[in-house]
Formats: sequence, structure tokens, C-alpha cells
Amino acid sequence: MAKFDELKQSLVRGDTPGVSTLVQQFVDQGDEPNLILDDGLLPAMDIVGQKFKNNEFFVPQVLFAARAMNAGMDILKPLLIGSGSLKLKGTVVIGTTRGDQHDIGKNLVVMMLESAGYRVVDLGTDVSTEKFVAAARKEKADILGMSALMTTTMAHMPEVVTQCQQEGLKDKVKIIIGGAPVSSEYAHKIGADGFSQSATEAVDLVRSLLAPKEA
Repeated sequence: MAKFDELKQSLVRGDTPGVSTLVQQFVDQGDEPNLILDDGLLPAMDIVGQKFKNNEFFVPQVLFAARAMNAGMDILKPLLIGSGSLKLKGTVVIGTTRGDQHDIGKNLVVMMLESAGYRVVDLGTDVSTEKFVAAARKEKADILGMSALMTTTMAHMPEVVTQCQQEGLKDKVKIIIGGAPVSSEYAHKIGADGFSQSATEAVDLVRSLLAPKEA
């Protein structure tokens, strides 16, 4: 929608004050919060994701855009919740595996998923198998995401998959993995449901795994 073009451009530029100002202006003039989200903010984040995928944007630009998106959502979320029109697309529990303190990639995935309309429970770094599984059960997760940046810590990923199987969760939650040493072959080998190389790919993967539920 052309009326939201300036808002989209501000978000793509990562202009947080500009996004906040424009979102507030649209709210004040009576525009529906769900329209501002669906026709303004979300399409702009899709543009950011596509630019990242095409190597036109890099991590800093994506982070700035995600922060701008979150600033807009800070204004819209109370209104959407109050009207009952905020429909989260699913719940993702995510963390970095036991012994691994790296979180830049994981944090970017969190921001992108939240910007795309998912509820994300971030368990942080150095997450044990037990904590992953307990959180997936408690939060009624649709997706359980694990990140690892070292071959020694990615070795804990199959433990989580096995534990989910033993506790009867494997049919209820999709397990996805990512990180520098991880591959699609490794995901298949350990019984995970998917692998992504980047934050934008992670969003696409989650969308595809939950497509029947979102439909």
C-alpha cells in the first residue's frame, strides 16, 4: 500500500526514530494497527531479509532494521493485543548448545523471527539438553532451535533430539539447527527437521515447517 511507503523505507534504512514517529502518526490518524503491521512493517522486513539473502545487506543493517521494527511494534503491540487482532504465528524456543557462549547469530535469528510475527523464548547460551527439552514442553513450542559455533558443542545437538524422542515431544515440536560447523547433512543424520545458514533462511525454514498450521 502506497501510503506506507515512507514507513517501509524508514524501516529498511534502520531509522528507528523515523519508524516510531511514522507509526505513531498512523495510529493517531486512525489507521488500523493490523494494517500498519501487515501492509507496512512486515513487508519492509521481508525486503530486508531478501537484501540480506542477496548479500546487499549485512548483519549491521539487518540489526538496525530489526531494532526499528521492534520500536514500531512497541507502539502497535498494546493496541493489537487490546483489539484481539494480534495473532502470533507460533512459538519458537531457541538457544546455543551446552558449552557454547557464542550468541551473535542466535540473537539475529531471534530478532528476525520476532519481527516476522513469532513468539520467541530465548534460552541464551550454554543451554543444557534438559533445559531445551523442559522449555519446549513448558512453552508448548512449535519449533525448537539450536545453534552451535564449535564442533565440540554441536555434538550436544543429537542429545536434545534423542531426549525429545524419548519424552514424546518429537511429533509435537520441529527441531531446527544452525551455526558455522553445522550442515543439512548433519541435520538429517541426527534426525533434526531442518537446517539454516542464516537468520533469513531460519525465518523461511520456520515458515515452511509451520505452513500447515499458519494456513
